[in-house]
Amino acid sequence: MRTSGTDDVQRWTTSTVHTDMWADPDDDPREGGGTVVVDERGALLDALRHFRLTLELKCEGLDAEQLALRSVPPSTMSLLGLIRHMAEDERHFRRLAGEDTPRIYRTPDDRDADWNGAVADPAVVEDAWRRWREEAELTDRFVAASPDLGAPIADGGQLRELLTMQITEYARHCGHADLLRERIDGRVGQ
Repeated sequence: MRTSGTDDVQRWTTSTVHTDMWADPDDDPREGGGTVVVDERGALLDALRHFRLTLELKCEGLDAEQLALRSVPPSTMSLLGLIRHMAEDERHFRRLAGEDTPRIYRTPDDRDADWNGAVADPAVVEDAWRRWREEAELTDRFVAASPDLGAPIADGGQLRELLTMQITEYARHCGHADLLRERIDGRVGQ
């Protein structure tokens, strides 16, 4: 696994319309096909969908070694770690809302196990994607079963606040993913 700089990496994109975009608008899966935005719920769910897709796009086409690359030493952050971290975060979202679910990776002995366990092994990659998708689906079901975004939840807040926090967490980490991906192979874009 590479652990040093990548000075030979050149910036690139598949977009032919805008060179600072990930893909052409007609080819970007985040464009269209989302939740119909007619209210607050739709807007929040569409934003969440957008950032989940962005995380997937930033990892697209990379092998296990590239996904596990910690390209900003001494940080333990990697794209694979982000996938694992966001699976953990999806579950944390539901735990804050009152669901009794244990952590996936984190333990009392290794609070950063989501990052530390992100090793260059295809089985680890497959498991991370599977868990992340399962957790996102469970979160979506949880939100769909909650008719009132303003109803109080277990942590004393409201579901709308949790959704906003979840969107913020994805947005923040998608920014990290931008930098990690560009450092790995030079691909750029929003």
